[in-house]
This record gives sequence, C-alpha cells and structure tokens, in this order.
Amino acid sequence: MTLTLTPAQRAARDLAALDDTEFGARLLASSPVHEGRDHALLRAWAAAAADFGRSLPPAQPLAARVVERDGGLALGMLARYRSRPATVELYTDAIAAAEDLVDRLGWRALYPEGSVRAAALAHEAAHEQLHHGTGKAGLKRALGHVVLSLGGRRVYGHVAGADEIAAHARAAREAGLGRSPLLLAEALAATAAPPPGPATEQPRDRRGRRRK
Repeated sequence: MTLTLTPAQRAARDLAALDDTEFGARLLASSPVHEGRDHALLRAWAAAAADFGRSLPPAQPLAARVVERDGGLALGMLARYRSRPATVELYTDAIAAAEDLVDRLGWRALYPEGSVRAAALAHEAAHEQLHHGTGKAGLKRALGHVVLSLGGRRVYGHVAGADEIAAHARAAREAGLGRSPLLLAEALAATAAPPPGPATEQPRDRRGRRRK
C-alpha cells in the first residue's frame, strides 16, 4: 500500500540524501559553544566521534532501571536519563510515532521493526561506557581537539555534543540500523505536530536538566 505523504513528510524523506556526518555536524552546531566554528571542522569532529562510537566494545547491560511512559512527543525525545535514581525513561508515544514514520517514509530497510526502542536503550548504555573508565578520555583523543601543548604533552579538550554522536553511532551498530538514529530524530522533529495546550514542560537534557 502506498501512503500519501504530507509536505512535511516528503521533506523529511528527502533528508536521507544527506550523510550521517552532516547530521552529526548539525548536532554540534546547535550548541552555543560551537558558534562561529568552521563547518568543515564540525564535520571532522562528527566523523571522528562516530568512528569512535562504532569502535566501542559491546556494552554491559544498563545499570539504570528502565521505565516506559508517555510524554515523549511533547518533550521532543525518545528516551531520557535521570541520575537520581539512575533511570532510563522510554517514551512509548514517541517510539511508536518514530516506527510509524519509518513505515511512511519507506525506511524500514534502514530501521528494522522494533529497532527504535533497541537503539534508545543501546544509546544510554553507550553513554554509560563513555562516562566511566577510559571511554571519555579515549573520545577526547580521537577528536584531537588540543587545548594545551607543553613540550611533548598534549591536553585534549571536551567537544560539546561529541558524546551524543558517539552514542548514536554505537546504538546504530548495536541495533543493526542502516543509518544513524540522528537521521530519524531529525525527520521526526520535522514532522511532529506542536504539542497541545499553551503550557508544556521545557525539554531537558539527558541528565534531566531544563534546557535554556
């Protein structure tokens, strides 16, 4: 059956013409700390972060408790991590909307049935890898953002957003995706209807803090 697409859905489908590195660069560019940085540099960092994420060893099972609830469409997210207590919230309404959009856009070969939920869990597991042990330092070295060089020693700086790209790349590999979840996330954002009502909760980052 051929589904009729809205103009927004047709525009979202066209996003697949862009490569995953471009979506990573866009994620980096959305951070104020990268304002004015050359787009070629952002693409280089995005590619390096994705390569690092794909190279991560298999993740251990999530230490955090996993709960399922609605409300993700209003927040604009598929999942969220809360540190106290350590909990991963999976938003079933947003996951269902993403799965429906995959079918409408003809992307099932890229995102197999059930892979959106699997990728959301793998994404959070990758964050646990990146924030414990040598993962964080390894990502900095892979990005090569030198902030201090003294003699033969180099100090590598943090690149805001790079851990998100690495986690998405690791999740894509773990869940068997044909493209980064960043493509699907941008397509979902482009087609999402505004949440009903004048008062909605402000989006929060993965640590549960309100974004300004």
